[in-house]
Amino acid sequence: QVQLLESGGGLVQAGGSLRLSCAASGRTFRDLDMGWFRQAPGKEREFVAGISWSGGSAYYAYYADSVKGRFTISRDNTKNTVYLQMNSLKPEDTAVYYCAAGTGGAGMAIDKYTYWGQGTQVTVSS
Repeated sequence: QVQLLESGGGLVQAGGSLRLSCAASGRTFRDLDMGWFRQAPGKEREFVAGISWSGGSAYYAYYADSVKGRFTISRDNTKNTVYLQMNSLKPEDTAVYYCAAGTGGAGMAIDKYTYWGQGTQVTVSS
């Protein structure tokens, strides 16, 4: 079992920045695929960013087109934590953001992520 706890959400003006954190516990963190998803009111949960182990000390990151160039996902294996740095925020980024963990190359597929956090609200005002 993996437990995930997000933090860092809040209210920010358009153009501003926020950094989300997700602390994991319960199993070895290094080889977990970690992802961020979001869900806006009335919409389905969607992939935002992910970071996966490619062997050794190498990881690769991938992003939804809507956040490329604005969001950056990273991880600190010494702290069992994954981060989502969000810059140039837009009102359409407003959503509940969820951290998720999976294995075996979860990628962007929501159904490949087994463990989920409780979510943190991000609100971007215009």
